[in-house]
Amino acid sequence: MPDVDLTRSDAVTWLRTLRSESVDLIITDPPYESLEKHRAIGTTTRLKVSKASSNRWFSIFPNDRFPELFAETHRVLKPNTHFYLFCDPETAFIAKPIAEAAGFRFWKPLVWDKKSIGMGYHYRCQYEFVLFFEKGKRRLRDLSVPDVISVARIRNGYPSEKPVALAETLVRQSTIPGELVVDPFMGSGSFGVAAIRAGCHFAGNDAAEEALVCARARLATTFTSERVLGSPEIEGGQTSLAMAGGLA
Repeated sequence: MPDVDLTRSDAVTWLRTLRSESVDLIITDPPYESLEKHRAIGTTTRLKVSKASSNRWFSIFPNDRFPELFAETHRVLKPNTHFYLFCDPETAFIAKPIAEAAGFRFWKPLVWDKKSIGMGYHYRCQYEFVLFFEKGKRRLRDLSVPDVISVARIRNGYPSEKPVALAETLVRQSTIPGELVVDPFMGSGSFGVAAIRAGCHFAGNDAAEEALVCARARLATTFTSERVLGSPEIEGGQTSLAMAGGLA
């Protein structure tokens, strides 16, 4: 049975608590800086909980923190592992060279085709990039999977929620059952659900209280065992469905 460990903390601070070379896959979707620019001109609703307010569920992770984020990501990953970073085209140009400087090999941007248009100004948005990085060398499990993955976007879900079906493709490509998947910006826990379904352990973190509550409830329902789960500890930060291997 997979183990799950969830924490509420700053992403980089949390990664620094993990042991070096203890993680088998990192897959994550930071609230990148360009979202705030799009929100200001009305070309995205991803930062809103209502028509009149910016999102209170997560705060922007600034581009100037990418060096420390990628350095810690590289440190905690085992040799011969993968790292997937969801981002928009603007952030991709910023993130790629910083991740390479941290030691990653960049393979290519995967394209998530959302199958319907979203907001936008110069051509309506229908896709998102998933930057595919490698530490060392690890063979994908299925070489027939294309670099354009078509999965319908989530509507009326958690802000910026990613489809589990999309996450499952990436997790199954880059892990085997029993390995540890980590997401330092877990949101509602889609990548955790994908990890559990793939037979992997999952460790997730988010700075928002709502994310921890939402992810914990969602991941608990994913388990098929009869575990009795206690109440989450929110302030100060950690709640465990079970302690995942590889953590400090």
